[in-house]
Amino acid sequence: MIVENHQIASRHVASKLYNFVPEEIELAFQDFVQILSEYNYTPTGVVFYSIIGESSEGVMTAEIFIQISETSIAIPREEAVKFTSYFCVDHLLMTRVQGDFDMKSQEKYQELSTYMEQKNYIQKTPLFVQIKKMHTTDSSYVEMSIGVL
Repeated sequence: MIVENHQIASRHVASKLYNFVPEEIELAFQDFVQILSEYNYTPTGVVFYSIIGESSEGVMTAEIFIQISETSIAIPREEAVKFTSYFCVDHLLMTRVQGDFDMKSQEKYQELSTYMEQKNYIQKTPLFVQIKKMHTTDSSYVEMSIGVL
């Protein structure tokens, strides 16, 4: 199922670019949380990332986003952490992935691509991936979104 006009919006968002092979994404998340903790910032809310590119060797470039409780940051420039007081991307096509994300993500990405082609949409953003939890069952799912015109 594809949902149109989805939006990702959050306040007080820190972000950082990472290069990694897909199997090491958890290491990138851990590194980012460690950097924020080291400078006394408190991650809150949903973690999400955008896939900016992938090399022929399978190395992904992604920007990881984490909402923090503080309203500004002062982290040394060499850490390359960016901050925005408000983050919003709208006009997204979104689909959910439940179960084995590694197995189903390519299939779901293809569904998004096919839907864009059928509707003659033009992609305007990289792929965004949000990791969410269901409060009632404590299980997680993933929302994959692409901005379109």
